[in-house]
Amino acid sequence: MKELEQKLLSELMKNSRRSDRELAKAIGVSQPTTTRLRTKLEKEGYIREYTIIPNFNKIGYTLMALNFLKLDPKVTMKHIEGFRHTHPDTIGKDPFGVVLIHRGMGLGYDTVIVSFHKDYSSYDDFRDFTKHAMGESITEMNTFLINLDEEKNTLPPTFLFLSREMTKSKG
Repeated sequence: MKELEQKLLSELMKNSRRSDRELAKAIGVSQPTTTRLRTKLEKEGYIREYTIIPNFNKIGYTLMALNFLKLDPKVTMKHIEGFRHTHPDTIGKDPFGVVLIHRGMGLGYDTVIVSFHKDYSSYDDFRDFTKHAMGESITEMNTFLINLDEEKNTLPPTFLFLSREMTKSKG
């Protein structure tokens, strides 16, 4: 990725609502160049989507859960994909929202699910749903719960720091 493309991506991560004219001024190029670069980044998959990061507490979520799962080694990717496709169908029916399901490694776990919940009851429903949907493929599940009511003690989700890191000088 070229330096100018990184600058544009960084500016979009800070605030993707800005016009191409505003972005052009921020990165020091013309508006048509910015439009071409943005289109190129979209087509090449550097930009997946444009979205917002809401104040989750203000929209009714009091908990964010980092759910760590250890899956049976016999579980196939097909089974995991099945769960990934099953869960979005529940959004709107259940009082919880999953924003990330990903395989990984660390702390003795191989999958993480990040979810938001209106209250502890909603979180319990989510755990029951997950255990039912994944069945015997989960050998262990532990969670770190974050109380979103205590926002003054946290750093809310943001891409600002990542955008700054991307544009640090290559020295």
